[in-house]
Formats: sequence, structure tokens, C-alpha cells
Amino acid sequence: MVALTLSPTKTLFLNSHLLHSTSKPHFINPYSTKTQSLHSSRFLSFNLVTCKLKSPQDIKNKDKNISKKIVLSEAAPSLAEKDGDGGGGGGGGEGNGNGEVKAKSGGNFMRLVKRFPRKVLGILSNLPLAIGEMFAVAALMALGTFIDQGEAPDFYFQKYPEDNPVLGFFTWRWVLTLGFDHMYSSPVFLGTLVLLGASLMACTYTTQIPLVKVARRWNFLDSSEAIRKQEYSDTLPRASVQDLGVLLMGAGYEVFLKGPSLYAFKGLAGRFAPIGVHLAMLLIMAGGTLSAAGSFRGSVTVPQGLNFVVGDVLGPTGFLSTPTDAFNTEVHINRFYMDYYDSGEVSQFHTDLSLFDLDGKEIMRKTISVNDPLRYGGITIYQTDWSFSALQILKDDEGPFNLAMAPLKINGDKKLFGTFLPVGDAESPNVKGISMLARDLQSIVIYDLEGKFSGVRRPGSKLPIDIDGSRIVIVDAIGSSGLDLKTDPGVPIVYAGFGALMLTTCISFLSHSRIWALQDGTMVVVGGKTNRAKAEFPEEMDRLLDRVPEIVESSCSKEPDNVSG
Repeated sequence: MVALTLSPTKTLFLNSHLLHSTSKPHFINPYSTKTQSLHSSRFLSFNLVTCKLKSPQDIKNKDKNISKKIVLSEAAPSLAEKDGDGGGGGGGGEGNGNGEVKAKSGGNFMRLVKRFPRKVLGILSNLPLAIGEMFAVAALMALGTFIDQGEAPDFYFQKYPEDNPVLGFFTWRWVLTLGFDHMYSSPVFLGTLVLLGASLMACTYTTQIPLVKVARRWNFLDSSEAIRKQEYSDTLPRASVQDLGVLLMGAGYEVFLKGPSLYAFKGLAGRFAPIGVHLAMLLIMAGGTLSAAGSFRGSVTVPQGLNFVVGDVLGPTGFLSTPTDAFNTEVHINRFYMDYYDSGEVSQFHTDLSLFDLDGKEIMRKTISVNDPLRYGGITIYQTDWSFSALQILKDDEGPFNLAMAPLKINGDKKLFGTFLPVGDAESPNVKGISMLARDLQSIVIYDLEGKFSGVRRPGSKLPIDIDGSRIVIVDAIGSSGLDLKTDPGVPIVYAGFGALMLTTCISFLSHSRIWALQDGTMVVVGGKTNRAKAEFPEEMDRLLDRVPEIVESSCSKEPDNVSG
């Protein structure tokens, strides 16, 4: 043990290995009275104050001990270790410093080749450029919403004619030449996405990753002036930097000691968050691109009781679309039916589907409805619409006969279907018959040969109606199921991207706080700063510093200078 005299009546004892600190930073364990090295298993113990009776020899050398100061380290440590071997200067330059370039033109060309990637990265990582790219993507998406997608060329010829251009210049040539009829797989849109992705990666490489590397370094400050220049600074006149480190550990900081210097930080995850945000945005764009250029889509309206093959309905949406074995699946419509409100309005559509493989074996069966699709082999089948296929009737106890129902155009979005049962000679130019109209599958309105209302019958009620000598029974109403089919390989990637975006956005609100301290005799100079929570950080520091114990006189050190005996 080495005794350091604070005053003629005060003696402070520290372990000798604390007086001679190693060059490696030390990590403080708040639950132990030992200081643990971060990179080794050595444990250093220390006693802050002990008592010792003075001998006559101590009294004799009192004057010499008074002039000595407390020294916690023999020499101030260096700020940081340099990368590499740390040899003589000259390392890190573009040339080797020993030879000259023999071919000047060749050397210039090589320097240009080396600098070219840096210039490209500098241009791509430019913030105004990235903002402009984001606005361009948003504008193209808005334009894709305004322009009807996937229509035939004749549709655009009529809607955007050259003799009456929109805004004075926008015609069908813009739509078809630039691919705006399939905006989200057009070269313009995909090229803008690629450019935005390159800007995000360049920004991550040139800005965010270096910031994280700097934040992870042990950045010690060995001068009081540098510490006092921080956003927050204070001085503890009689304190120990080790005690401060223990309190910081308890507050969630990672603490490192190097001689009399202390460095602590917390919230490093907040520095990683911008990189995570960029990666999440890249995932979203990659998934969206795969969805636009690698999907299959199709729609079909199938009457109850009929089949269709998945591959006959689906069509590719882009150059990345690749069919799978599930395209050979056959779909059978077992039954289509609807639910109704008390008012008679349709509330829900249901379709009972069966899937069959190439051998005719049923591999899956499910009743789907709106917002409850069927998924199999990467293919999703949605219930989106319905139609009235046929009306099954008995005429004069003969049949049943299936009368095809045709959709009729009316104002608004209401549906109306109708059919006609000829009476007499069907080949006559003035043929007459019984008309039947329906808004849905639950009731049929019947009109006689003169077009007069005759009555209403429900399908399956078996209640006959007599019209001009004909006895009609409505047996059944056969509906058609409107289905949308699609494959979208980008959906899992987009979902993962949005999940990562929400998580990293929350993490980005974590404050990255750093604290420096320096032992100067019995005084500790403390400084710190944070990138967020600027108002809360000083309050937190005040609370921590108020808890740092003060070095006081030991009561057992107050004894007579002369010891008898």
C-alpha cells in the first residue's frame, strides 16, 4: 500500500496498481468494490480511506509529505490509439512516398479511376437529390392513381386524344410511350426507385456507418478545457472519478476508465436506427418492385357448378413474373350464395370452392367471402363480385328450364338482371313472352305478355303463378361468383420492410448521450452532451452528480502529532 498525505492530519491509502494505471480502459462493475478490465479477467481492488497510527518516523517526515500531491496516474493517457502500426508518418497517402510515377498520364488515369467512385458516392448521397427522388416517386405514384391502369390502347386513344390534350400537352402518346398505362412496372418508375435506392445506400455508406464507428470508439478527453466546452459541464471539488463511474453504470451507461480519464455512453442503438430506417426503406422498395414486375393477376366470373383452371385466368404483370406448379390447379364452384340485411340489401357474398390437382384429387376446400380469401401455393383467390347466371323454372309442370339472366344498365351502382320466356311461336317477329326481373337472388318480379306486373316469387318457394294460361314455378336462382386471383411474391418483403421501419423509427428516438470526466487532484471535471432530449439531459446529470460521494476527513486521522511509546 502507498500512503498519500492529504494534510498533516489526513492520510489517504490507495492500492499501488491504481496509482499506475495501464493503458487499457477499465470497465466498472457497480455491484462490486473492484474495477474490472474490459479485455481481461484481472480485478483491481481499492480502499478509499484507511486509518493508520503515526510513528515517530512519520512525524519526523511530516513536512516532506505535506508538499506531496495526490496523483492518480503517472502519465496522462493518449486520446486514442491510432489505426495501423503507428509507425512513422507518411502512411495513408495515395502514393507510397518512396518512388515517383514513371508514366504521368497513366498515373493520372489511375488516380481518376480511384476518385471516380468517391465522386459518384458524393453525388448520390446528396440530401437535396434524395429529397427530389422521393418527390419524383410520389408524383409518379399519384399519376398512376390518376391514369387508369391496364386498359386497352383504344381506351387511352379516346380518353387522352391528340386534338384535346389534357393540360394542353398530355395525350395518349405520353401514356403509351412512357408506360404509364402500367405505371408501377414502367421503366420510368422502376428507374426512379433504383436511383432512390442507390442514394439511400450511398448515404448509409458515407454518412451513417462512419457516425456509428465514431460513436463506438472510446473517445477519452485528457484536458479539463475540452471537457468544459461540452454542452453540459460541472466540477466536483472533492470526489473520485471511480465513484462517478459506478453511479453512471447504475444509470445504464457503459463506462470506461483510462488512467484519470473516464468515458461513458448510452443509447448507442439510436445511432444504428438511421441505418435500419434506410434498410427498411430499401426492403419496401424491393418488395414493391417485385410485386409490380413479378406478379400475376386475373379475374373471372364463374357460374355455380362450373370449373376453371388457375393458369387460364392469371396473366403476368411484368418481366419478372414466373409461373409455378400451382397454376395447374383446377377450381370448382360448389355453391354461391349471399347474406342479406333485414332491409333486403346484400350484406355478404359466399363461395364454396374446391381445388383439384392434375389427377383430379381434391387438395383443398374452403368457403370464401369478402375479406376472407383462399390462399394456396402462393395464389390468393378473393371474393370481389357476383352476378346472376340463370333462372331455373318449371312451365306447366315441364322442365326444369334454365333461362339465362342478362345484366341491365340502370343509373347508379345498383344491379338489375332480366330474362324472357317466349310464349307462342318463338320464330315470329312479334313474339311475346313473360318477362322476369331480379335485383338479387332472393326475389323475382314477373310481368305478363303485355308488360303488366303479375307478382313476385321467391326461388325455391314452389309457389306457382298463372300468367296468360301458363303455370310458372321458380325453382332456383343460379348465381355467378366474381373472383380475383393474384400472386404477389413481394408482399412478405414489403411487410418485413414496414415492420422494420416502425421498429427503427421508434429506436431512433433514443438519445445517444456521452459523458467525459477527468480526475484533477481531488477535483473531478465532468462534461457531456446528447443528440436528443436536450432539456432532460442536464437534469439527469444534476441528479447523478448530486449522488457522487464527497471525500471527507477520516475521524481516526485526527490524533496527536506525538505518539508515546
